[in-house]
Amino acid sequence: MSKREEAMEIIKALGLPRKQQNARSCLTLLALAGLKEKDPWSKVQRPLLRIWDIMEWMRAHHGKDYAANSRETIRRQTIHQFEQARLLDRNPDDPTRPTNSGDTVYQLTARAAKVLRSFGKPSFSANCETFIEQHGSLSAAYARARNVLKVPVTLPDGSTVTLSPGLHNELQRMIVEEFAPRFGQDSVVVYLGDTAKKRLFIATEILKTLNIPEMNHDKLPDVVLYDQNRAWLFLIEAVTSHGPVSAKRHAELETMLHDCPAGRVYVTAFTDFSAFKKYASDIVWESEVWIAAFPDHMIHFNGDMFLGPYPRRDKEDGE
Repeated sequence: MSKREEAMEIIKALGLPRKQQNARSCLTLLALAGLKEKDPWSKVQRPLLRIWDIMEWMRAHHGKDYAANSRETIRRQTIHQFEQARLLDRNPDDPTRPTNSGDTVYQLTARAAKVLRSFGKPSFSANCETFIEQHGSLSAAYARARNVLKVPVTLPDGSTVTLSPGLHNELQRMIVEEFAPRFGQDSVVVYLGDTAKKRLFIATEILKTLNIPEMNHDKLPDVVLYDQNRAWLFLIEAVTSHGPVSAKRHAELETMLHDCPAGRVYVTAFTDFSAFKKYASDIVWESEVWIAAFPDHMIHFNGDMFLGPYPRRDKEDGE
């Protein structure tokens, strides 16, 4: 097993997140430990190193020559997490040194060095467990933080799902919890996307009855509601950074839903008026706009009718 592979075993054993389980982090750990390829882990040192010094150690002793602009990646994607996991200290020689100083240095903590020196020995596992008990697993800490930030959504049937954090998913929550009871009474959620997971909730059987094949689920808008009493399908785009139901998007969805018997109600949802104004000129006629800041109101992009499905153009053309 190479030194890099051994470093990977240590990183995993100490509970570092998956994004830090890579060659860059392994080489950084070896540099901070002052280890060359043939050095035993019992010889771990604790030099004070700048990022440039770490990169030079990688090049000189492990044959990895990172480009100069990789310095910030190493600092933000490895050093920062090592510090959070208490594997190293920043500026232990001068804690008053400014963070952005070119003289900023990093050093393995004494406890981390003890763990590293025991690698390959019977005491290694116990030392890792003790270290994690004292400082916690960074992977577990990150997972807890993500769970705290998740957006809970209560579906019309009272069940709850959680969306990944973010403004877009917060708007989707408001669509389900605020728009649906006001304008889609008695409707059910048949599709709910997620910016991280894409598909979060899919009522497969209902979509089948509406002749929406599974292969097209990823092409659906962010939120889809179905009102069985009125046979209305609400197709809702939540707009925070991507576009509204434009003429192009409308045509694409109409083609995909050609065999769907339900009447289609196209809705573009925004968080506030400023977001709406940004995209107003792109919104297709014969659709609706809902602004979460004013949940009791709708903007109808047509002059002769209010909320409801519009006549299908293919039928009009054939009459």
